[in-house]
Amino acid sequence: MQSSLEVRTPAEAMALLSMAEEELFARATALREAAFGHRVTLCAIINARSGNCAMDCRFCSQSRYNHTPIDVFPLLPDAVLGERIRALAALPVARIGIVTSGAALGGDELDRLCTIIAALPEQVRCRVCASLGRVPEQDLARLRAAGLTRFHHNLETSRSYYPHICTSQRWEQRRDTVLHAVKTGMSVCCGGLFGLGESWEDRVDFAFSLKAMGVRDVPMNFLHPHPKTPLAGRAPLEPDEALRIIAVFRHILPTATLRICGGRPVTLGPRQHEIFTAGANALMTGDYLTTHGLGTDQDLSMIAAQGLEVV
Repeated sequence: MQSSLEVRTPAEAMALLSMAEEELFARATALREAAFGHRVTLCAIINARSGNCAMDCRFCSQSRYNHTPIDVFPLLPDAVLGERIRALAALPVARIGIVTSGAALGGDELDRLCTIIAALPEQVRCRVCASLGRVPEQDLARLRAAGLTRFHHNLETSRSYYPHICTSQRWEQRRDTVLHAVKTGMSVCCGGLFGLGESWEDRVDFAFSLKAMGVRDVPMNFLHPHPKTPLAGRAPLEPDEALRIIAVFRHILPTATLRICGGRPVTLGPRQHEIFTAGANALMTGDYLTTHGLGTDQDLSMIAAQGLEVV
């Protein structure tokens, strides 16, 4: 059943921008509570292969075209990766993400990852997801056979704005990877990055693209300008604007999990707790790929202070 608060067209979504923040957030909170009650879910990630990526994404510290000083390493040794997965499994996180840089994980490294996933205890394996780039359908099927239940692949922004941030692949290629993962029987986690210079029209178009694809878990990242990237000089979004983005997405995607991820501390600062008022029902805890986040204890305290519970 559709909520009376759900917006069904881009024009209706754009009209939300003229609404006072208090009213907009009250509507977003009502939508969140209708779908999720007072429940919040957490995820955490492992940077399992870092840097030297052949993609030219203008925002990314891991692109070989950019020169951000980061650690660069191949896929972690099997024992190290397995131990990091088990360490995160001891935390109250619903999902443990294995993230690798590069266009796509393949060859021996993909073989190793399939073996690692298959060897995990079932109660851990069912919580693992992976972000491995533009993996072809046959390799996605292998991952699914190994026990992977969710694949993560962001579209980043709208189809029309994507060429402004990346020229080494097309938006449609990213979309097709998501659809291939769905075809294998995996659920998908698919969202994007805000503050790249995109317009509100781009943001709304992006949200409706996710809605049309049936995406149910949407990670929302905010630009953390990395040194020596083409977007290094772009200021982070103001908290008001970032929170409004969350609220508008909640109106377009009333029953999807909206998961606030990278850029949360630098963009929202002391207003991080307002993500729930704006409609979010999930967040990434701990560190991100090449930047620091908040500790899980801090996030749990913040969630409890809002009268919410972690599941």
